[in-house]
Amino acid sequence: MSGRDLFCQPRRLRRGAALTLVFASVLVAGAATGSLPGAGPKATADGARSAPAGHHTEVSEAAREAMAEGTSPVEAAQRAVSRSGDRWAAVYSPGEYEEFEEALDGQYTGVGLWARARDGRIEVTRVGGGSPADRAGIRVGDRLRSVDGADVDGRPVTEVVALLRGDSTDAPAGTRVRLGLERGSRTWTETVRRARLSRESVAVRELAGQCTVVTVGAFTKGSGEQVRKAVRRAPAGAGIVLDLRGNSGGLVAEAVTAASAFLDGGLVATYDVDGEQRALHADPGGDTVRPLVALVDGGTMSAAELLTGALQDRGRAVVVGSRTFGKGSVQMPSRLPGGSVAELTVGHYRTPAGRGVDGRGITPDVETDDAALERATTVLRGLGQQDAPRP
Repeated sequence: MSGRDLFCQPRRLRRGAALTLVFASVLVAGAATGSLPGAGPKATADGARSAPAGHHTEVSEAAREAMAEGTSPVEAAQRAVSRSGDRWAAVYSPGEYEEFEEALDGQYTGVGLWARARDGRIEVTRVGGGSPADRAGIRVGDRLRSVDGADVDGRPVTEVVALLRGDSTDAPAGTRVRLGLERGSRTWTETVRRARLSRESVAVRELAGQCTVVTVGAFTKGSGEQVRKAVRRAPAGAGIVLDLRGNSGGLVAEAVTAASAFLDGGLVATYDVDGEQRALHADPGGDTVRPLVALVDGGTMSAAELLTGALQDRGRAVVVGSRTFGKGSVQMPSRLPGGSVAELTVGHYRTPAGRGVDGRGITPDVETDDAALERATTVLRGLGQQDAPRP
């Protein structure tokens, strides 16, 4: 993995939960974390095979038997899930699932870091303004060497997430976490307190030369409409750079709404649930005229890849950056006895041209790693010149 949002996801991110994106999770028990007409799955990362339809029943039975025996239904369900061979399946306790829903509302517990794995080391790619990390003076480009004395070099970013959030000890906001850091030739240790934070998922800024940068950190509730408003409010004639770097996913319905900002209806993606094909469509009336560049990297995942694939396949955007993560398997969440939630993979989604994303990611039209934003704005200017009337 080459990128990961370190605080948008819920605590205890493991297996499928570590790489989860909500497709419209209407639970069997009636609770919901999102809405998507006619569907109730979630999407997770690459490499998972569709789970047998009856396996939800097996997991539920394991939880029910554990309750009858006076043992932990969550642990019993986790064991049943691990036997399924579904790499990204997961079980949430009721409290964990509640935190997941809060995360999709833009609430999270953490220190305020985005990071990616680069050359086997963890590099800070963004620091949340006013966050504990920001107050401690941590900067973009710093290397994270250790968390509470545990070396993080060579570890998947999801494991680093668990250490930062204190998952193994169920650490709440206010607890201390010790970070080993490196900046150039300097190494030091910084102790910060985890905090309950909120985030604005969409940020907009204007650059010189008729360019509006719309950065989407995650597809939380309302983010799609924020993208549409940003496009409507952009200066006349300005091109758009849609910055999806480090976007680890979120609500697919919000990604579809964001796609609607740039498309005049039509197909955004298809997906299957236990073999039944379904489709996602953009709303009509989007801006199809402004030059558009989608900026991505190895931390662009799930819903962000779905959006990128739609814009690329339909010829609406030039994609600039590095290959995306490659995560697009569909999971169905169901409520278990005792209130926990199990997720098992039931299908996959595809781009409008029928491309699978799992394990492949999306290859940019213009590949670049360093100075990616500068390259994106250069491409954008070229698109604007192509669209300009000739004398």
